[in-house]
Amino acid sequence: MVLEILLSALFFILLGTTYVKGYDVVKHHSPDHLVHFYLIMATVRMLLVGTVVALYVLFAENRDDAIRFALIFIIMYIVMMVTTLCLRH
Repeated sequence: MVLEILLSALFFILLGTTYVKGYDVVKHHSPDHLVHFYLIMATVRMLLVGTVVALYVLFAENRDDAIRFALIFIIMYIVMMVTTLCLRH
């Protein structure tokens, strides 16, 4: 379970960094499109998180581990969303 948590943290660090850097680029080049950027990134992040959770649940051998992983992943997603919004808004 420790490996899953470390990989999940890395996943969210990459998603958060992508959002923050992308936000800076869009704000610098075309501030009018920040709303579109935010909606696209929110959609991409939700799809990626949903896909990772679904794949883990499909391939998990133990139902309890799958539930714990899904809860941890969703909590990490919420923390990442709050952190990125606080950093850029």
